[in-house]
Amino acid sequence: MSFSDKVAIVYGAGGGMGLNIANDLIGEGAQVALADLKPQPDGIAGGPGTSVYHQGDATDEAFVKHVTHTALDAHGRLDYLVNTTGVLWFDRDRSLLDINLSVWDRVLEINLKSFALTARHAIPAMQRSGGGAMVHFSSIQALRGDTLPQDAYGAAKGAVLSLSRSIAIQFAKHGIRSNAILPGATFTPMQARWEGKRDVQAAIAAHVPLGRIGTSQDMANACLFLLSDKASYITGTELVVDGGVTALP
Repeated sequence: MSFSDKVAIVYGAGGGMGLNIANDLIGEGAQVALADLKPQPDGIAGGPGTSVYHQGDATDEAFVKHVTHTALDAHGRLDYLVNTTGVLWFDRDRSLLDINLSVWDRVLEINLKSFALTARHAIPAMQRSGGGAMVHFSSIQALRGDTLPQDAYGAAKGAVLSLSRSIAIQFAKHGIRSNAILPGATFTPMQARWEGKRDVQAAIAAHVPLGRIGTSQDMANACLFLLSDKASYITGTELVVDGGVTALP
């Protein structure tokens, strides 16, 4: 999978999956714009590709437009878009009967609207570049309910699948591919509540057929495959990366 001199924008790159994906692209020679609300993290790869970090809110269209046009001005093209932006607010996101609707609105804004905005500005850039590929991160929660519901999160992640498919069908004629990844339980900063709790981690791993919790590298491996020319005939679909959880009866 060659990414040499390709140009990518990775949203949610301030840590976790997004940073891992950005670093792997940089390591493969890509020119990567990293964007996140969080300050620039330590540990951004030094090369052989290049990186530029943008701190801002992906729900702000002016910020998204700035990131996109900065990449275009610097490199003259855009090949890849990766959306990993998201929040999982266990303390506030709950059943639709109980959730504060301002929380509902903000979760959908971060977990769904940001994806629409980034694609809205990336697509014209990819059209001018002769095509491109997008990967949008959803969740296996898009496929099922939960006895401890986070209804806003689940609704947003389900809508990401529909949005990704729609982009794929609309813009296939322009050589633009769009796919989604559905992670299962993955040990990233979003799941900091598991940190240091070996009994909790063991209990979660016991429910995974492959016997372990996923890592950000697992997700980065899947993402780079879907972005690459190895996946040139794959669009409008979803890749479940959950260690077999959704295959359980």
